[in-house]
Amino acid sequence: MHRAIAWLVLIWTLCEPAGAQAARFNPAADYVTAGQDEPGYRRWVAAAGWRTVYVRAFNDYLVASGVAGIAPTWQLLRTASDWQKCGADPFEVPPTAAWPNIVAALHYVGGYIVPVLGPVEPVSVYRNPALNACAGGAATSTHREMGAIDMVPLRPVSREALMNSLCAIHRAGGPLSNTGLGFYKGLRFHIDARKYREWGTQGAHGGHGCTAVLAEGAASFDPSPPTVSAVPLPLDPLAPR
Repeated sequence: MHRAIAWLVLIWTLCEPAGAQAARFNPAADYVTAGQDEPGYRRWVAAAGWRTVYVRAFNDYLVASGVAGIAPTWQLLRTASDWQKCGADPFEVPPTAAWPNIVAALHYVGGYIVPVLGPVEPVSVYRNPALNACAGGAATSTHREMGAIDMVPLRPVSREALMNSLCAIHRAGGPLSNTGLGFYKGLRFHIDARKYREWGTQGAHGGHGCTAVLAEGAASFDPSPPTVSAVPLPLDPLAPR
């Protein structure tokens, strides 16, 4: 009886349209709570008139820097997943002095990660020093400088396949761009524009680091840097994407 039910579930899954399967794949749900979603973003903007001006200025900066559209602008304003526990805002426009750091990170995401993994969703970017400390971030965290992005893939992928792909990308492009790679539990991963390094990596059958991950997966990757994929036209940061 149980075996028959399992087979029916498997057949139904295989016959289900790919779009429906992808619709249920939502790893961001593990990190994005109500208030840090799109409706929460709109409420946050509307709560203070000056925020619209700063958000649009930030969006215009991304457009001028050639990295608009790699991820929705409003998602790049997410603070920490622990924002509620810390009594902080779910979104924040960082100081303008930090904006070049997110550009460097987005160039790497758009040039190396998106062409391989497909679209990604940022779940945490800038954290002011007080929020970073409350959320348990390192005292020297690149999130404090807006040079780091925690994100999840939006196309269905296993953790093993994700680590395999990201480690291959990191070995090919990380040294050239001084980019760091880190992994959390599940499908959340970290990219920062500080220096070439890695953390949180471990082989499924033992061993540490991307060396172990790649040895197990026998990954291959074209080391030639691809072209940054960005939307060339200005985007309305208040519009959903």
